Formats: sequence, C-alpha cells, structure tokens
Amino acid sequence: MAEPTNHNDAGEVAPSTVDQQAPDVAEENAPSTDEAVATDIPSANAPDPATANPDVNPNAAGEKPTTEASRPDVDSQTAVDKPAKSAKADPGPGSTEKAAAKKAGAAKAKGDDAAPAAKAKKEKAPAVEDKPFAEFVEQYYLPALKTALEKQGLQNLDLSFVNQKVQVSGLTDAPDCWQIVGRWEGGRRQFNIYFFKDDIQGQRGFSFSDTGHKASTLEPFLIDERKVTLDLLLLGAVQRLNAQKWLVRN
Repeated sequence: MAEPTNHNDAGEVAPSTVDQQAPDVAEENAPSTDEAVATDIPSANAPDPATANPDVNPNAAGEKPTTEASRPDVDSQTAVDKPAKSAKADPGPGSTEKAAAKKAGAAKAKGDDAAPAAKAKKEKAPAVEDKPFAEFVEQYYLPALKTALEKQGLQNLDLSFVNQKVQVSGLTDAPDCWQIVGRWEGGRRQFNIYFFKDDIQGQRGFSFSDTGHKASTLEPFLIDERKVTLDLLLLGAVQRLNAQKWLVRN
C-alpha cells in the first residue's frame, strides 16, 4: 500500500521525517552569523503569550499594567491610617480641662494636708530654757525650786532673785551678778546659786552659810553638764543641800 502524503495548510508537501525538515528549519531560523539574532522558535519552557496573565507575567501578549496600578497605593493607605492614629491619640474635647482640674485638685489636697503640719510646727512653743534669762528664773525656776524643796521638808522657805555682790569671806572686790538666795529658819541657814552671766548656760556657782554668817567658800555648780535644763537646776540644788544634811528627811 502506498504511503500517505503529508500536506501542510498551503497544500505543499512537507518532508515526511524530522531529518528532512530539520535542515530547512535550521537554515531559516539559524543563519550563519556572529551576532545574536532573535528567532521564532518557540521555547519549551516559555508560556504562550496569548494565554499568560498580563498582571503577573511581563511576556504576556495583553496590555501590561502600569507600575502604579500593579501595587497598592502606599501614600493613600498611609493617609488613611494617619487619621485613625490621630483619632486614637486625641483624648477628646474637654480632656485638657479635665486633666488640669484633676491636677489642681491634687495640688489643693496636698496643700490642705501640708497646711495643718506647717501650722502645728509654727504653733510649737519654745522650750522654757530658750526664754529670756530673767523670765526663765522668775516664772519657772523659782516656783519649781520652792516646790521641790518644800517636798523635801523645808518649811518657811524664802526665795529671792537679786543682782548683788558675791558675799564670800576673804573675797575682795567681789563682782555683781544675779543670784538666787534661799533662807529658812529665820535666816539662820542660807544658800546662794550664782549666775555670773545673764544666761543659764553660762558659768554658775554655789555657796552656803550657817548661823547667819557669810559663806566661807564659793564652789562650782553643775559644771560638768554640757547643756543645763530646768530639771538639772532643780536636781543640783536638792542634791547639794542634801549633801549638807540640811534637808529634814536626812
């Protein structure tokens, strides 16, 4: 049986084998030249341009999208997001006034709390030892000393606060100073507490006499105390008279 003839669309008889077709195709599409020339030979890996998606394939035959159309509008998206962030950050109308009012209220409360403390500190009375010398002796020391000695059994005690010369036997040209003079038993017994300066923290002295005579010695009084207080002045007088055996309870 005769072999069927292979015709192409133009009615020409095509070579029956690949070996017969290859020389013509190679000669037409691969001319002898040293320069690279594009050919119409389809690639086995290249997609059909007519069926490729123009949105993702630049080799597609259809209209290619522009750069602006192929990516999201970043500026537009940013512009949309910014108002949202601003709206979130915006505390709303009247918030500034509320914050200011809250801050003012806190400051007022703090001021109200501090006011009583400051007032209490201002109203704190000074210690009696910080009062003027004469006021301290006349209003605090003399009354307290009289009470303390009477509790020890001394009766008819006469206390005075005078500025006069130091009356000690053998002392010539004696200076004047403030003294507390105590007498009892009709003046037969007497003691003197001397303040050589108008200051209870200054130098102090003590003397005593019996049977109405002048004091025979002048001795220091509370010289070891760094700071003299009302209680120390009371204790010093009681201890000194007690050591002299002049208190009734001895």
